[in-house]
Amino acid sequence: MKKANNVVIAQSGGPSMVINASLVGAVLAARSKIAGRRIGRIYGAVHGIEGILKGDYLDLRKVSEKMLRAIASTPSSALGSCRHKPNLEDCKRIFEEFRRKEVGYFFYIGGNDSADAARIVAEEAEKAGYPLVCFHIPKTIDNDLRSCDHTPGYGSAARFVACAIKGDDLDNRALGGVKIDVIMGCDAGFLAAASALARQRPDDGPHLIYLPETVFSEERFVRDVKSAMKKFGRCVIAVSEGIRGKDGIPIGAKLADGERDSHGNVQMSGTGALGDALARIIKAKCGIKRVRADTFGYLQRSFPGVVSQTDREEAFLAGAAAVQAALESGETKGTIGIVREDSKKYKVAYAVRPISDAAKETRSMPREFIASNGCDVTQAFIDYARPLVGELPDCAVF
Repeated sequence: MKKANNVVIAQSGGPSMVINASLVGAVLAARSKIAGRRIGRIYGAVHGIEGILKGDYLDLRKVSEKMLRAIASTPSSALGSCRHKPNLEDCKRIFEEFRRKEVGYFFYIGGNDSADAARIVAEEAEKAGYPLVCFHIPKTIDNDLRSCDHTPGYGSAARFVACAIKGDDLDNRALGGVKIDVIMGCDAGFLAAASALARQRPDDGPHLIYLPETVFSEERFVRDVKSAMKKFGRCVIAVSEGIRGKDGIPIGAKLADGERDSHGNVQMSGTGALGDALARIIKAKCGIKRVRADTFGYLQRSFPGVVSQTDREEAFLAGAAAVQAALESGETKGTIGIVREDSKKYKVAYAVRPISDAAKETRSMPREFIASNGCDVTQAFIDYARPLVGELPDCAVF
């Protein structure tokens, strides 16, 4: 076999508002003069690993730069996505496919499960003696990769959450009562915490924020709501879908129908069961007639018009950094870590990290980001998240 210098790039896991920016950042870097002849054809696998197994690709050399730039500004996964965890038999078929297409570079864009899939492919390639350079490009709106200060996709989803909560708070001001908003985040509360960015005035909601990192108590929840109603005359609540009791099991998982993906993750975002259950508690134990609940669900991932410009730019550069690392770092596998530099002005760098740093295990909200009362966030979190989200709409009230 002659030197393999073709590329396969794919997207995996849940879509985001900026995952296409990472795709285009990688493709344009691979097509640049810097890459030169070291990279040949560029195949975009349709629906991730599943597309590779089926031999389903787009030729990304033939797509115009104008079209690529338009794709970079479009939410969701342009190549299509999947949640396929490759097994040994899959890997054998992948290497056969890569040999046939003379692929020497594989880039996989996604979260921790995607990083784990890329790790499996890379390690099996080493065992099989197949010469493959494999790099994971970070993406997840949950912001739970251990390899990054923050992940591409989070800033835009957090901006959506903050804007939605700001609107919901204005709605609640007009009609009163209690409003519950259930926000994505099974194990990490970064997205629900971003609701705090909606506050402009001391009486703005959310008045209560509940995260998976703190034990959820029904008794304390009822007390918190009563206290907020007494103080503000109304109450807006942001709840992470992953809140859990003393047993450590997410309450939403107990209410869900038990559906799991190939990585074993319980699917909770497609149901309003948690919000409805919390609303019933408040109606029954707080004596409040007007109680409403919404589950943001999948709206947080690919909503156009609210993208964080910082998030999009960093996603693009993370994709380009992966290609540069594959060509110049000397590593055969890795992930791109986004590192926040220690400076007065917000600034980040892109570092090559072991792929195992992004795979499997995730991180949670640091204790210093969570208020001591267990139902709010600290100023440290606000300072951390604000530059990722950008300026929010200014809303006036009497």
